[in-house]
Amino acid sequence: MTHIHPSAIVSPKASVGSDVQIGPFCVVEDDVVIGNGTSLLSHVVLANGARIGSDVRLHPGAVIGTAPQDLKYAGEPTTAVVGDRTVIRECVTVNRGTTATETTRVGSDCLLMAYAHVAHDCQVGDHVIMANSVQLGGHVHVDDWAIIGGLTGVHQFVRIGAHCMVAASSMATQDIPPYTLVGRTPLGVEGLNLVGMRRRGFTAEEIDAIKHFFEVLYRKGLNVSDALQSYRAQTSEITPRVQAAISFIESSKRGICRMRHA
Repeated sequence: MTHIHPSAIVSPKASVGSDVQIGPFCVVEDDVVIGNGTSLLSHVVLANGARIGSDVRLHPGAVIGTAPQDLKYAGEPTTAVVGDRTVIRECVTVNRGTTATETTRVGSDCLLMAYAHVAHDCQVGDHVIMANSVQLGGHVHVDDWAIIGGLTGVHQFVRIGAHCMVAASSMATQDIPPYTLVGRTPLGVEGLNLVGMRRRGFTAEEIDAIKHFFEVLYRKGLNVSDALQSYRAQTSEITPRVQAAISFIESSKRGICRMRHA
């Protein structure tokens, strides 16, 4: 059964699912959708364009769907989407998209810790963890299972690959390849996220193939294009996990982080 605290302001035009809990002093505007079983603990603002999935938990002070912090934005109707079972902690902000993509998206089963910010047109995958005060600039892409340490800033248009881990207090200005561990200043690749890959069921053969690929990419003294060419020349069958990394690197527009001790 849905319960709305008497002090909450919920527009009758909003679409509110079943078994939703809306706590004290929350604000839900007209053009909002809330999925079944979602909880707004208190002082949560869901602005026009917010699309919240099922079984989401929004902690006090969270603000979802407010206008982009982009001077080009002129009030166009856009959205901010949060997937199922995601936890949004205190004072997290997720701005809605601009006309560039029309949607800012946070996936399912994510954890966004206190004071994290997801700017306009960002695309955050599933099972992503963003620790306290992570700040994503506009148009950032974060792929599935990435973990970003607290107090990290991510430059606009940067891409963060799947299954990677970014150290706390980092500044990401280039794309971060999948499966890597990155840290220190300036940001560089320190190794591979072996523990994370094993926890997520990667086989020993998959991990060995990834190790070999990054050995060629970073430790042979080659530039990126030559390293990819060399790897293809010496590899008869490229595994899907490695192909995902190659596709990520080849599509990079900002360039990828280099290994610190190549």
